[in-house]
Formats: sequence, structure tokens, C-alpha cells
Amino acid sequence: MYSGKKSTAYKVFYEALSIVEQRTNENALEIFKKALANVSPQVEVKSRRVGGATFQIPQEVRPERKTAVAIRWLIQFSRKRNEKSMSMKLASEFVAASKEEGAAYKKKEDTHRMAEANKAFSHFRF
Repeated sequence: MYSGKKSTAYKVFYEALSIVEQRTNENALEIFKKALANVSPQVEVKSRRVGGATFQIPQEVRPERKTAVAIRWLIQFSRKRNEKSMSMKLASEFVAASKEEGAAYKKKEDTHRMAEANKAFSHFRF
């Protein structure tokens, strides 16, 4: 939603759901829920300064933040797609994320990989 255009955002979202339904012949809401679940991160890294050095410390993500981050990533990577309208871009990202592919899913995997690599610093957790 740009500049508080809520009605436009609603319209784009529901058009995307109808496009998903046409493409997959499945329930669009189920595909959206699956995409959201596939993109939601379990852990993320936060920067923490300890003794002059900055460490990336893995932390679990709260359930509300999981959803917010997943939606943010879906929208962010939908905007970068090369398709005609925003609703088509969003629909493509929903379908890709529900199949565990696409840029938003890759972002989740990268986040998890980063947390796994920095697991040694988890004792700095506050």
C-alpha cells in the first residue's frame, strides 16, 4: 500500500487471488495461506555489539512478526517481478511461494542459513 491507498491495495489483493484461482484451479485462500507459511521465518539474526565487535546473534521470531515479515517479503519481491500488473506479480509470487520456490522463499532460506552459520554466537543472547 503506497500513500495510504487501502482500497487500491484491497483491490490488487483480491484480483491476485482470483488470478491464482484461475491458474491453479485450487482454492486461492489455501494457496495464500500455504505461501505465507512457507515464507514465514522461524529464526533471524540481530546485531549485537559485544566488546567492540558486532556479532550476528540468531533469535527466534515472534508469531506476529513472522506474519508481518512474510507479508513484507511477498510484497517486496512481487514488486520486483517482470509482469504486467501488480495483481499478476502478486499472484505469481503466491503460487511460487506455495510451491517452495521464488524470491521470497529464497530470502527465508538465506535468513535461516545466516542464523545457522552464526549459531556459535547464540550465548550472547540478551
